[in-house]
Amino acid sequence: MNPTLLDLKDIHEPEVIGWWPPAIGWWILAVLTLLLIIFFIWLYKRLTRKTALKTAGKILTQIKHDTTRDNLQKLCAVSVLLRRVAISVSPRVKAAGLTGRQWLAFLDDSVKAAPFTEGIGQLLADAPYRKTPPTELEISQLIDLCEDWLKAQVKT
Repeated sequence: MNPTLLDLKDIHEPEVIGWWPPAIGWWILAVLTLLLIIFFIWLYKRLTRKTALKTAGKILTQIKHDTTRDNLQKLCAVSVLLRRVAISVSPRVKAAGLTGRQWLAFLDDSVKAAPFTEGIGQLLADAPYRKTPPTELEISQLIDLCEDWLKAQVKT
């Protein structure tokens, strides 16, 4: 037999599989990886937020029961604690630069009514300018208000 008469063609190998588009498994893996990264970032933020709030609650309790500090020192400690917590749980640029009435309004945003701008919370802004130091009752009410504010931060 003459091979030229049969008109046979040579064996062709299949083309090499390209990298694009990826198989469905790679798409699923990419989406799952992205979702896992987002989940771990969310979990990290949640855990650090809860830790900051728990620690703040403990420190506030220590301030409340501390007999070595006078009322003005307790007020200063509570003010510093609230500022630190606010910077920890909300964006720094949103809370760090606030003073006076703006600071009190920021604190009012997460509690019912306006206990900081219209109630006992005014001590945080007014105390340095008062002639008399705050009374034991005022400090107790302020600390209770701060505990309520901390509880409101846990819920958000």
